[in-house]
Amino acid sequence: MSAQDDLPELLGDCVHCGFCLPTCPTYVLWGEEMDSPRGRIHLMQQHIEGAPLNAPMVQHFDQCLGCMACVTACPSGVQYDRLIETTRAEVEREHPRSLKERAVRGAIFRLFPYRRRLRALRGPLRAYQKSGLDRLVRRSGVLERVSPSVAAMERLAPPLGKAPRLPEFVAARGERRATVGMLTGCVQGEFFPGVNAATARVLALEGCDVVIPKHQGCCGALSLHSGREDEARAFARRTVETFESADVIVVNSAGCGSAMKEYRALLADDPSWAARAEALSARTRDLAEFLVELGPRAERRPLPVTLAYHDACHLSHAQGVRAQPRALLGGIPELTVVEIAEPDLCCGSAGTYNLLQPEAASALGDRKAVNVDATGAELLVAANPGCSMQIATALQRRGAHIAVAHTAQVLDASLRGLGRDALVGRTS
Repeated sequence: MSAQDDLPELLGDCVHCGFCLPTCPTYVLWGEEMDSPRGRIHLMQQHIEGAPLNAPMVQHFDQCLGCMACVTACPSGVQYDRLIETTRAEVEREHPRSLKERAVRGAIFRLFPYRRRLRALRGPLRAYQKSGLDRLVRRSGVLERVSPSVAAMERLAPPLGKAPRLPEFVAARGERRATVGMLTGCVQGEFFPGVNAATARVLALEGCDVVIPKHQGCCGALSLHSGREDEARAFARRTVETFESADVIVVNSAGCGSAMKEYRALLADDPSWAARAEALSARTRDLAEFLVELGPRAERRPLPVTLAYHDACHLSHAQGVRAQPRALLGGIPELTVVEIAEPDLCCGSAGTYNLLQPEAASALGDRKAVNVDATGAELLVAANPGCSMQIATALQRRGAHIAVAHTAQVLDASLRGLGRDALVGRTS
């Protein structure tokens, strides 16, 4: 049975109780019923009863971040994640988008899932940043007038330095406890290579042989969460082939890990791939999830830092990984972890959302930045590259000088005894 065939039954699970409303970022922003999960489910019901996918209806679906906070909050077990992904696939099949929308979406999906194309962009982007032109362009507002989406891409790009390249194999330090495959990701690999390097070192220091396939490609997360099902399936099949021999696949990007755990559903109707996809999903672990299962062995050295931990939506809501990162950070001597107000409210990154819906994304980013700044922390830690870019940009707009790092980088600094300066020098 296809996901589309499941839709009426899935819609029937919603009792319209409203528990989802205060958790939904767009409802919190606008107070509009049709921009809440309950309202969007009502629109989905209208569509399967014959209402066309007209522009206003599609706009409400497009404005959903897909953050899954409503899934966590729902007392009735509504599978809104499946509902919105199925609906978005239907939108992409049935709804004719404007020329401008097609151009922007085409550019995004011809660039971001392809490591070589992102790598080719690094050199010119790095030169542009070093020249100071970026500050001039932002002050002029010219990109905003050309395209808000293009302006968002430019604004969100992190400062780029030299990119360390990982070998295909990193040997365990000391006695080997496990052998893992490591996903390097597209945006993570090219825009945050230091996160991948830290991840490989931490795994090795904890006794893991780390296998990093050279020719791995995109996992399909951006495509899957945007309704581009055929594209997502193609990426998923390639990823299954690449990591099929791995006992465990460790992922350090929340969106990627969530997508790979969804392969079992994405390829369920393909007889040639269903069992293989199910097996890979079962062996996929977020970095924090895996390290907690493995248990600590390497010595943790003191890190006198106060940090705020941000729950990435596709880690906390989609994967249910909340306690593990906090447990890892809590095991580091002299490290203080403080909580952020409204922790379940999305930062506005949401895959491609901050590119396709930049105004709403900026409002959510600013709200998150206010809450981060209020903690008094000197470091923000997130486990997703999109969140890191989104919140760093919002903190910069606010004038808040707070460093941003990944959980792997904090652990790496502790295990190698690098001290606080290795982290707090990485300002947003």
